[in-house]
Amino acid sequence: MPPRRRTEPADGRAALATWRAAPDDVPVPARRTAVRFTLEELAEVAPGNAVEVRVPPDGAVQAVEGPRHTRGTPPNVVETDPQTWLRLATGDLTWEDAVATGKVHASGERADLGSWLPLQAARQRP
Repeated sequence: MPPRRRTEPADGRAALATWRAAPDDVPVPARRTAVRFTLEELAEVAPGNAVEVRVPPDGAVQAVEGPRHTRGTPPNVVETDPQTWLRLATGDLTWEDAVATGKVHASGERADLGSWLPLQAARQRP
């Protein structure tokens, strides 16, 4: 069963459009909605609980099939800032480049999100 959506897709797409129009000057509520929407999209295309994807302070999600983690620090963690996450989700930045430049911290054997990024729903322009 896919995770329950908290962000209306239309609101998420509108927030992404706002971010695309002014990535360096996007209002915090729009950025936060765009991040949460794209995290929910990731959880839909890569369902599971093996990797915790953190985009502080805007959101986090568990995704990717594999062993479920329930206590303490998960063995598979991906963490990045909101701008980098949105650039990854939309295809403006590749996973390989983000990891190589230190914009993404990924630990654990399942923490490579390169095969799911960019997200198809985030690539579509309104």
